[in-house]
Amino acid sequence: MSTRVSCGRDFHCCPNINDTLDQACKSGFDFVCFPIVNPRYKREFIHGPAKERPGAITRSDMLLTGQDWNSLVVGKISPWLQPDSRVDVIRKNSEAALRQELTFASHLAIPSVLIPLKNGNITNLARILNEHLVNSYANQQYWIHVPTMSPRDQIDPLIEGQTEEIENPEDTWTWWHKFRTLCDSHKRVSVCLELTPDMPSVEVQKRWLAEPVKSCSISTSLFLTNKRGYPVLTNSSDIHFNVIQGKSCSISTSLFLTNKRGYPVLTRAHQIFILMLFKLEVQIIITGTNRHLDKGIHTYQQYLDHLFQTQPPPDPVAQFAKGYEDYLQSPLQPLMDNLESQTYEIFEKDPVKYSQYQKAVYHALLDKVKPEERDTKEIVLMVVGAGRGPLVRASIAAAQQAGRKVKKIYAVEKNPNAVITLENMKDEMWGDQVEVISCDMRKWEAPQKADILVSELLGSFADNELSPECLDGAQRFLKEDGISIPCEYTSFLAPLQSEKLHNEVRNCKDKDKQPDHYFEMPYVVRLHNCQVLDEPKKVFVFKHPNKDEVIDNSRHISLDFDIQNDALLHGFSGYFETVLYGDINLSILPSTHSQGMFSWFPIYFPIKTPLFLKKGDTVSVDIWRCVSEKNVWYEWAITKPQILPIHNPKGRSYTIGL
Repeated sequence: MSTRVSCGRDFHCCPNINDTLDQACKSGFDFVCFPIVNPRYKREFIHGPAKERPGAITRSDMLLTGQDWNSLVVGKISPWLQPDSRVDVIRKNSEAALRQELTFASHLAIPSVLIPLKNGNITNLARILNEHLVNSYANQQYWIHVPTMSPRDQIDPLIEGQTEEIENPEDTWTWWHKFRTLCDSHKRVSVCLELTPDMPSVEVQKRWLAEPVKSCSISTSLFLTNKRGYPVLTNSSDIHFNVIQGKSCSISTSLFLTNKRGYPVLTRAHQIFILMLFKLEVQIIITGTNRHLDKGIHTYQQYLDHLFQTQPPPDPVAQFAKGYEDYLQSPLQPLMDNLESQTYEIFEKDPVKYSQYQKAVYHALLDKVKPEERDTKEIVLMVVGAGRGPLVRASIAAAQQAGRKVKKIYAVEKNPNAVITLENMKDEMWGDQVEVISCDMRKWEAPQKADILVSELLGSFADNELSPECLDGAQRFLKEDGISIPCEYTSFLAPLQSEKLHNEVRNCKDKDKQPDHYFEMPYVVRLHNCQVLDEPKKVFVFKHPNKDEVIDNSRHISLDFDIQNDALLHGFSGYFETVLYGDINLSILPSTHSQGMFSWFPIYFPIKTPLFLKKGDTVSVDIWRCVSEKNVWYEWAITKPQILPIHNPKGRSYTIGL
């Protein structure tokens, strides 16, 4: 992560590009934004005196080096363009001028082009950009400039005659949604979000955090002057989290700094939203004239840089996940595949999981062996799926902590490579107290039954690494009153908006796979650039030991979710909670997440076609857990507000091997 904010300076016109760049760089800015063509230079392609005007339409590309164009300049299209005008001549003239400017921007190889949306009438604008994207410079980005609130919604409500407009607010997100849909959610089309004096609701802010926001435009008119050295709010992870969740927020005075008198500051509402945008690594653009002439334009950049640098260090989960945000990973299949040493090593570093397992074994031992039996009763404990031994170590530590005797610990592991590590551990540390078994737990015949059965077979969706099948097969060597750790686990599902994840899936292609293959499989992913549209709901529950006469691990459930604001559905996020023993739990559910635990990221079930949702809609989804003799797989389908095809029928794209 960068140690400072990337900040640019916006200019409405640029008479001398070299002087402009020099001034901006000396003021601490990283890039400049200016029109590709002088905003007064209107062209007439149909008829009119300017149709035959000679000369170049704009400055020469030789005024800067190629590297400077490619790293220091963001181009802006002319503000007079109206490609969606109802007047035929204006529309055609604007079309021709827009194509000319986009083509020259590609010629310059500038990294980004700013295209403003002034209202929702943007169909032809999107068509022209789509046309340009077909053959344009491969890495050039197009930042669609959208205000957080429309101009009409910021009119003073006390002004006579404006009541109707205020009562029917115009959602600028729908402008963006219409534009990106017409552009087929192209990966090079993203958002430049303009902060407005009035901020939208927290729900609307959260929705923007699920969009590909690359930059944020802030006018100098939004800054206040700190006249008396009043306290200024810095960042806090708690503030950020609580605002995102829409919860009440307690703010300690220790989070405030004293800003120097006379310097620009932002309101708390703007500060908090910018801090949320920093999580998406946006670039900031300062627009407007310098309103603090005695301090200089650089003070705006310095203030934002200060705001950026006062962010708290990432928590353990964020630190562990750095670089994996919104990165799709195929879920592990430890029954089919033998895990590598590095995979074991990563998960063994979790500071929370194994301490919770140790607590669970500790309390299970106390319940199994009463104080008066501690010198006479011995416990048989089995760790199934022992890996490289972290649960064996946790169990030995729990027994020592509880002061209980363990007759034997059986460490059962099917991966022959991990068994080598277990055998070395036995020789060097554990001795005869531990017996290493190189075998699939479902096929092993235990010499004696266990009092406590310990396993860590859970996946991001609880059962997706086939813990039910494994433990059902192993429970035959658990005593009638034996304890399984974990004893219960539950999966959860929630509707998700994330264009980033949808595009990641869409970009996965394989000529040997059927077209929908990658939309019919789940992914483990560190959710980041996204919005959960409703609270997660319970899906499947499994309990161990399983006392059912006929064990059937196939499942089906229908879930309904209520949508609070207009949104775009890209799939579903999955989580789990597990009861290890008694009141000792592990969870990756956002509301009950085990603090500091990073062993599991959420799971993502995509849908092939994004579904536009209106406020008040109900999303109904059916999900099945299907089981055959050789495989387990999931199928899922949306039935409301529209009926979409079932994903992954008969496990055609994704199965989990038994």
